[in-house]
Amino acid sequence: MSGSNDATLYEVLDDRFRTGKCASGDDRLEKLHGGCRWAEGPLYLPAWRQLIWSDIPNDRMLRWDEETGAVSVFRRQAGHSNGNTLDREGRLISCEQGNRRVTRTEPDGTVTVLADRYDGKRLNSPNDAVVRSDGSVWFSDPDFGITSDYEGFRAERELDGLNVYRIDPKTGEVRLVADCFEAPNGLVFSPDERQLYVSDTRAQVIRVFDVRDDGTLSDGEVFARITDGVGSFDNIRFDDGGWLWAAAMEGGVHCYAPDGTLIGRLNIPEPVSNIAFGGPKNNRLFITATTSLYSLVMGITGQPRVPRRP
Repeated sequence: MSGSNDATLYEVLDDRFRTGKCASGDDRLEKLHGGCRWAEGPLYLPAWRQLIWSDIPNDRMLRWDEETGAVSVFRRQAGHSNGNTLDREGRLISCEQGNRRVTRTEPDGTVTVLADRYDGKRLNSPNDAVVRSDGSVWFSDPDFGITSDYEGFRAERELDGLNVYRIDPKTGEVRLVADCFEAPNGLVFSPDERQLYVSDTRAQVIRVFDVRDDGTLSDGEVFARITDGVGSFDNIRFDDGGWLWAAAMEGGVHCYAPDGTLIGRLNIPEPVSNIAFGGPKNNRLFITATTSLYSLVMGITGQPRVPRRP
């Protein structure tokens, strides 16, 4: 573990970033691990006080122990997994870019395939997933894992678009819910689950959709946009104060007010792929950035781990 004092760690662009406690907490960034090729998919497991994440080109998932600081291999031949999350029963949901599927790891370690096709055609390369309180699994399906052999296996697309899908919790049916993207990536529900936020990496925007009672989405609007040309959006997360945090590659970590205003940044020494809140108080921000895993104990707290029902 290492840390570096950096007076420019918190970049305040709007007073709300300061008054909302977003710029408070540790005054240094901790580097917990290095040596990855491209790190993504951090997920904190509160029952074990561990964090797992994906090292996609190395086709493995790693595990960091909060008590000891030790890092070990969680899973080899992981299907070039990208995003990870937990379902309502605490089971691991993973987006396997290389295997072009979304899976669930059962308590006994067996792997159940939740989705690998839509309309009879193979998915592109599932990237990120989020579970709603009704048990439905929503996932993005860009083409990052099939454009080369670096993060998966080079292959031709079978589907026409790069879309977002919903897996029905009772029937397992895979439904297309949004198809207006250049490269859909990170997903997160608003705290009341009435809206779904989706980052579009190639378009450099975050879109927001209203979630209808039948599980379909509205047409969606642009919530935020990269305006200075620096970085692209990857995954996104809410804190419990309603601020939206976004991994923004070379742009570090962005923080947005509910009106879509960029109010502050965390400046990270490597391009940021993903973020996740964790720790005993859910106020430790874990950051995967290119080759490394970083963390920062903050003055704000992540969105509750178990979503509130609408």
